[in-house]
Amino acid sequence: MVKPFDSHPGIESVLSGYTGGHTENPTYEEVKSGDTGHTEAVEIIFDPNLIRFEELVEIYWQQTDPTDAFGQFEDCGSNYRPVIFYFDAQQKAAAEKSRQALADSGQFKEPIVTTIEPASAFYPAEEEHQDYYKHHPENYAKNAERRKQFIQEYWG
Repeated sequence: MVKPFDSHPGIESVLSGYTGGHTENPTYEEVKSGDTGHTEAVEIIFDPNLIRFEELVEIYWQQTDPTDAFGQFEDCGSNYRPVIFYFDAQQKAAAEKSRQALADSGQFKEPIVTTIEPASAFYPAEEEHQDYYKHHPENYAKNAERRKQFIQEYWG
């Protein structure tokens, strides 16, 4: 999920981590177990003068299967559920409007199940989980094949 945001103009940083759960400072292994309630997520710091939140949401849609509530491509489990986190009412409204537009488009036969939730404490993932696509390009490419096929099918 980091790669499509990583070099986009206006995005200052992208950090992998965990949010939305009930355990403080969870580890990858704890989150992966599904017992902490966390979702693996990315924290995106952006300059709103260069890129709008609405644009970030559009990039997001093209990276995930919004019809799969139990994972994303090669990553399965509740900790990989599709969710957009927001910080204020304006971001919430923008995300909901975008989700509704996607649902109304008829682009997907299945319902859009991506949730929109208030942001909560964010815990950075361990260093070995940061910039995974840069540090493990062969493994990333192998695991990303299903995602690539999906993107090609739905987004061209």
